[in-house]
Amino acid sequence: MTDRRTARRYDLSLPVLIRLPVERDAHSGKTRDISTRGVYFVVENNLAAGAELDLTMTLPAEVTGGTEVFIRAIGKVVRVEKAPENGARQGVAALIQRYEIVRNESMKS
Repeated sequence: MTDRRTARRYDLSLPVLIRLPVERDAHSGKTRDISTRGVYFVVENNLAAGAELDLTMTLPAEVTGGTEVFIRAIGKVVRVEKAPENGARQGVAALIQRYEIVRNESMKS
């Protein structure tokens, strides 16, 4: 099997808030790895391949060396699998179509 990744991937466990444009509720999950082009996260809610996502990931102050930083991303689910750690959770691979980095002060408004 050939690795088709075009961007470097970082093993990074971050809290992620997942919103689907058709739902009002947000779902919480945890990233496993992330790159500028995609993210893999684990979530308890069922998501389907092709679903559009609005993601907010939090980089804690310990990682940034200052204040919390948020990564807001728009993406699409490309693959869903049962997470091996716990059968009730789902592993989700998502393509990031666009993202922005927002400092904590900007999120308060």
